[in-house]
Amino acid sequence: MQIQLNTVDYIVIAFYLSTIVGTGLWAGMRQDRSQSKATGYFLASHSLRWPAIGLALFATNISCVHLVSLAQAGYDQGLLMGNFEWMAGFILILLSLVFAPFYIRSKIATLPDFLERRYSRECRDWLAMVSMVAAITFHIAFPLVTGWVVLHSVFGIDKWTCIILVCILTAIYTVFGGLAAVVITEMIQALVLLGGAVLITWFAWHKAGGWEGMVATLQANGEMTQLSMLHSSSVDPQFPWYAMFLGCPVLGIWCWCADQTIVQRVLGAKDENHARIGALFCAAIKILPVFIFVLPGLLFFAILQQNQFPGLEVSNSKEVYGLMMKTLIPHGLFGIMVAALMAALMGNLASAANSTATLFSYDIWKRFYPNTPDHQLVWIGRIASMVAFALGIGLVPLLDRYESIFSGANDISAHLAPPITCVFLVGIFWPAASARGAKWTMWMGSALGAAFYTLKILSQWQPNWISWAPTFVYQTPFLIMAFYMFVTCLSLQIILTLCLPKLAHEDPEQLFWKRPLDCIRSPGWSGIGNYRFLAAAIAVAFIILYYKFR
Repeated sequence: MQIQLNTVDYIVIAFYLSTIVGTGLWAGMRQDRSQSKATGYFLASHSLRWPAIGLALFATNISCVHLVSLAQAGYDQGLLMGNFEWMAGFILILLSLVFAPFYIRSKIATLPDFLERRYSRECRDWLAMVSMVAAITFHIAFPLVTGWVVLHSVFGIDKWTCIILVCILTAIYTVFGGLAAVVITEMIQALVLLGGAVLITWFAWHKAGGWEGMVATLQANGEMTQLSMLHSSSVDPQFPWYAMFLGCPVLGIWCWCADQTIVQRVLGAKDENHARIGALFCAAIKILPVFIFVLPGLLFFAILQQNQFPGLEVSNSKEVYGLMMKTLIPHGLFGIMVAALMAALMGNLASAANSTATLFSYDIWKRFYPNTPDHQLVWIGRIASMVAFALGIGLVPLLDRYESIFSGANDISAHLAPPITCVFLVGIFWPAASARGAKWTMWMGSALGAAFYTLKILSQWQPNWISWAPTFVYQTPFLIMAFYMFVTCLSLQIILTLCLPKLAHEDPEQLFWKRPLDCIRSPGWSGIGNYRFLAAAIAVAFIILYYKFR
């Protein structure tokens, strides 16, 4: 299925690409005088304000995987997968209230650096390695797997030309400009992304006859459960409501509070208040994806049920987003939609490359060469960015085997996140948590997750090889598995800490809350901009939405 573009569409696409690359290079040139300082390249000289942080957090998280897969999920399952977006809102409140203050006060460059100050060097090394693998896998390789399919349907060019071309365009400003270029371009990309999503939602909404037309169609076909965010286990055994509330926070805390690719925008904040409000701004924006990413897929389902496109059949729901563009968007506006898709893809690639460069430079290179001058460290980071792009491209053939990219990414996360979520959460809230307990929890939890994931893959490819293994290991839905593994890691860290208690020299900066409510005692800005007021308002908004779509 190839979409036909006209001259106006090509002009819009060319304007978008030239704007993004040009803006990124301009940001790099503006920052060039401070490039000799590593903080200028990796952390934008701690100059980021809350609007830039919020928009950049949103753009970093939303990729082609989300655009295509959430539309597919809306078509197949209704609003259900929107839980991942709305649960992220609660986690971002946690980032703002609990984690961001310590990140800013300790003036860290990377999250592994935070773990070393809270626990030990071994914890830092392990998290640095896991974070680099995660950045390349989830934020470069997986988006490329989805992105090339969409771009091929638009331009008709082959797979590897799509992949290499997008990587080169993104690398031009990412490698040169550092975090400042990444964040400024992400602000533009977030606005383009939101604009394109609103555009396709608008046309789908009117074609389906609005909310009333969609509801009437779903009622006539007995599909009203598709409007519910919370399903019982009898309706959906893979994603029951309790799995969402138990498993999503485990994945979310790792993604939003302990993943360098995401949190690096917060680390570059001007001060603690900008870090807090930036995370809350992103939480507020997280209300939108259910309505502009997931709902259009459900609207398209209703449109086809209304037989508004006679003869049009969806043989593979992966094609839903492309079919929506082809059938709903008038000629002359395709260019905006293509620009939105490219914004989602390029934003992810830029973020991952920059965070990988930061991790490698600060957590790997400086360990062995601690006296490396800043200007050399910047060049090492640039080389690491290019290597990250190359490794991400190399993983594409392996990850392309997943039938559902969204489920595949979350399945890997469910086996990777629990030990990291555990040591961060316990370290922040339990003053007695020891370095040795955290170290062994990370190692043993990661080994357990790798073993379980390997058995799950083998059960799909070579089931006879694992007939000896209990079915619980490879048949448990990934959200429930994430919760079970988190409870296991939590129990393990508590037991290990009691057996291997904290030593006198550990955690000299006391990077933990002595009492849980201490996290909201900082005064913050006055008036409506106070972080406590905003956090409460956003939490109430999400609770009301969940009640309306329960």
